[in-house]
Amino acid sequence: MISAGYLRECIQVYGSVRKSAVDSSFRRLGIEKLSIGDIQRLEWDALESKIRRWIRAAKVCVRILFASEKKLCEQIFDGIETAAVDEACFVETVKGPAVQLFNFAEAVSISRRSPEKMFKILDLHDALVDLMPDIESVFDAKSADSIRVQAAEILSRLAEAARGILSEFENAVLREPSKIPVPGGTIHPLTRYVMNYISLISDYKQTLIELIMSKPSTGSRYSGDPTTPDMEFAELESKPPLALHLIWIIVILQFNLDGKSKLYKDVSLAHLFMMNNVHYIVQKVKGSMELREMIGDDYLRKLTGKFRQSATNYQRATWVGVLYCLRDEGLHVSGSFSSGVSKSALRERFKSFNGMFEEVHRTQATWLIPDTQLREELRISISEHLIPAYRSFLGRFRSHIESGRHPENYIKYSVEDLESAVLDFFEGCPVSQHSRKRSQ
Repeated sequence: MISAGYLRECIQVYGSVRKSAVDSSFRRLGIEKLSIGDIQRLEWDALESKIRRWIRAAKVCVRILFASEKKLCEQIFDGIETAAVDEACFVETVKGPAVQLFNFAEAVSISRRSPEKMFKILDLHDALVDLMPDIESVFDAKSADSIRVQAAEILSRLAEAARGILSEFENAVLREPSKIPVPGGTIHPLTRYVMNYISLISDYKQTLIELIMSKPSTGSRYSGDPTTPDMEFAELESKPPLALHLIWIIVILQFNLDGKSKLYKDVSLAHLFMMNNVHYIVQKVKGSMELREMIGDDYLRKLTGKFRQSATNYQRATWVGVLYCLRDEGLHVSGSFSSGVSKSALRERFKSFNGMFEEVHRTQATWLIPDTQLREELRISISEHLIPAYRSFLGRFRSHIESGRHPENYIKYSVEDLESAVLDFFEGCPVSQHSRKRSQ
């Protein structure tokens, strides 16, 4: 046809046949014809599935379908003196599917931002980065400029979306408004969500280190803003901006948790809540090599110190008053012809200890430390303070009570009873249930 002078007709026939073939192959890849509005109205679960499908389909489209179509055009129209016939035919043949393909990614890039979209947007970004050399090679013709430009702009918007989502996530963590204390002072759902989220962020470290180029907008100790925590970067200057953002997220999470701890009426439970949550943060950082590398051991040591301080604060708030009952002061009567011990004061001291310990035992058995090792460590620490003090007090004063009437009303606990009772602490259920468990 070409040699007979029917170049235009040949181009029309070729375009008609090949366009139909390309469209058919494109449809088989499962890319639906959706408008930008359609895509933005999709529920996230449905859109997430379509993004996964798009990534697979885009690789096939660019590297196989479009690339082989370009090669076919070049072979058929090779040697034609009319300039760029093959290029024009190729672009005309694949332009519809190419525009439809990239419109999907464009719609995602400009859709409403929310934290759950971060990782699929990064997947989309990485897939497009990987495809860009192929896109530039396949669509190198002047007539395909718009396709190349669209792909580059989508890539830029996806990067901007990821930066925007990270900033919005930080603000959401800081402002998370829940005002109902979690029962038993256990790990708050916000803590689990945030730490799982930043663990996933660390999995995308290579991409995000390139995309996150500025430090987080933080509070300063000079700002006087009580709604934002302080954070100075002087000792963290060597870290990349992404690492500073992750540390900042942990700082604002702790700031929010500290506010939530004040919802507890019992100050001991508030300290236990902070201990549980900061310990969980530490364990999540330790459990991810990528996250630990970015956070750094210096900051990890600070976090470890914080949960240990919370544990110390809990013990002081709970046990100083209980142990105060086991002091000698106020029990000895000077100048007495008796043993020198005031039995009435001693009886009151045992009654005070019994009442306080019973209340702590009853209450704190329902509190929860979900980490087995941390729970055991705190019980051991309690026993190391409580048991020797009680054993010594009992050894010094038991005879004074047992020589009087109804000693069982005052000495309610043996040392073994206390050791056993401490095992009930922080299990998250009432004492009666613990007793049944031990008897089974």
